Amino acid sequence: MSAIKIHKPEDIGRMRIAGQLAADVLAFAGKHVAEGITTGELDVLCNEFIIAHGAVSATLGYNGFPGAICTSVNNVVCHGIPGSYRLKSGDIVNIDITVNVDGWHGDTSKTFMVGQCTKLAKILVDVAEQAMYTGIDAVKPYGYFGDIGVAIQKFVDRHGFSIVRSYCGHGIGREFHGEPMVLHYDSHEPGLQILPGMFFTVEPMINAGFYKTKVMKDGWTVVTADKSLSAQFEHTVAVTENSVEIMTGSSQWMQV
Repeated sequence: MSAIKIHKPEDIGRMRIAGQLAADVLAFAGKHVAEGITTGELDVLCNEFIIAHGAVSATLGYNGFPGAICTSVNNVVCHGIPGSYRLKSGDIVNIDITVNVDGWHGDTSKTFMVGQCTKLAKILVDVAEQAMYTGIDAVKPYGYFGDIGVAIQKFVDRHGFSIVRSYCGHGIGREFHGEPMVLHYDSHEPGLQILPGMFFTVEPMINAGFYKTKVMKDGWTVVTADKSLSAQFEHTVAVTENSVEIMTGSSQWMQV
């Protein structure tokens, strides 16, 4: 990864466009999440939507990744490859969208519930969403990245779940992935200072069981080591001199 990029104020407008399209794709995907659809069919639908709006998927072909979106079902933490799996009632599925619009990236994800889910799944999904917003609330101009992890850790610990440590948020802009690394747990270090002009993601992955993960033989699919459920939500944010803006906000699914 490269050094942390400090963007110009005019770059925020370009990121808004990319972020809004990512949010729109995610909302579009959500309308098609239902019992019986395959993750591969969702992938095709989303890719067609992205292309129809003059953009490209940032994940398709990224280091060899075969999907236009990531679809992570039940105990899959992240990087799930779309394919023949057919969603069924009781599943939870995280759909992760990253689009490239004129060289700028918007990155967002949401965990959807399919049909009748267990009480545990419902609580986990709710906690994962609130953990993301708790982390975003901790982002302050001239604050520190360590504050994000502390806030998320305190919130998640109260609910008895765990936070994945192997994967984290990241800088974004013209690069899909860049510095800084955004930890979602308490590292007991203040970390780097948060400065105006920084763009990055907040995307805690919350497990119902232990925080450890493992990568499957395909080299992409990350699952919980103890086979417990995992849920995740993600937004791209921009730091200005006086505030923090969610680039991937959408009234269709975002809490206001």
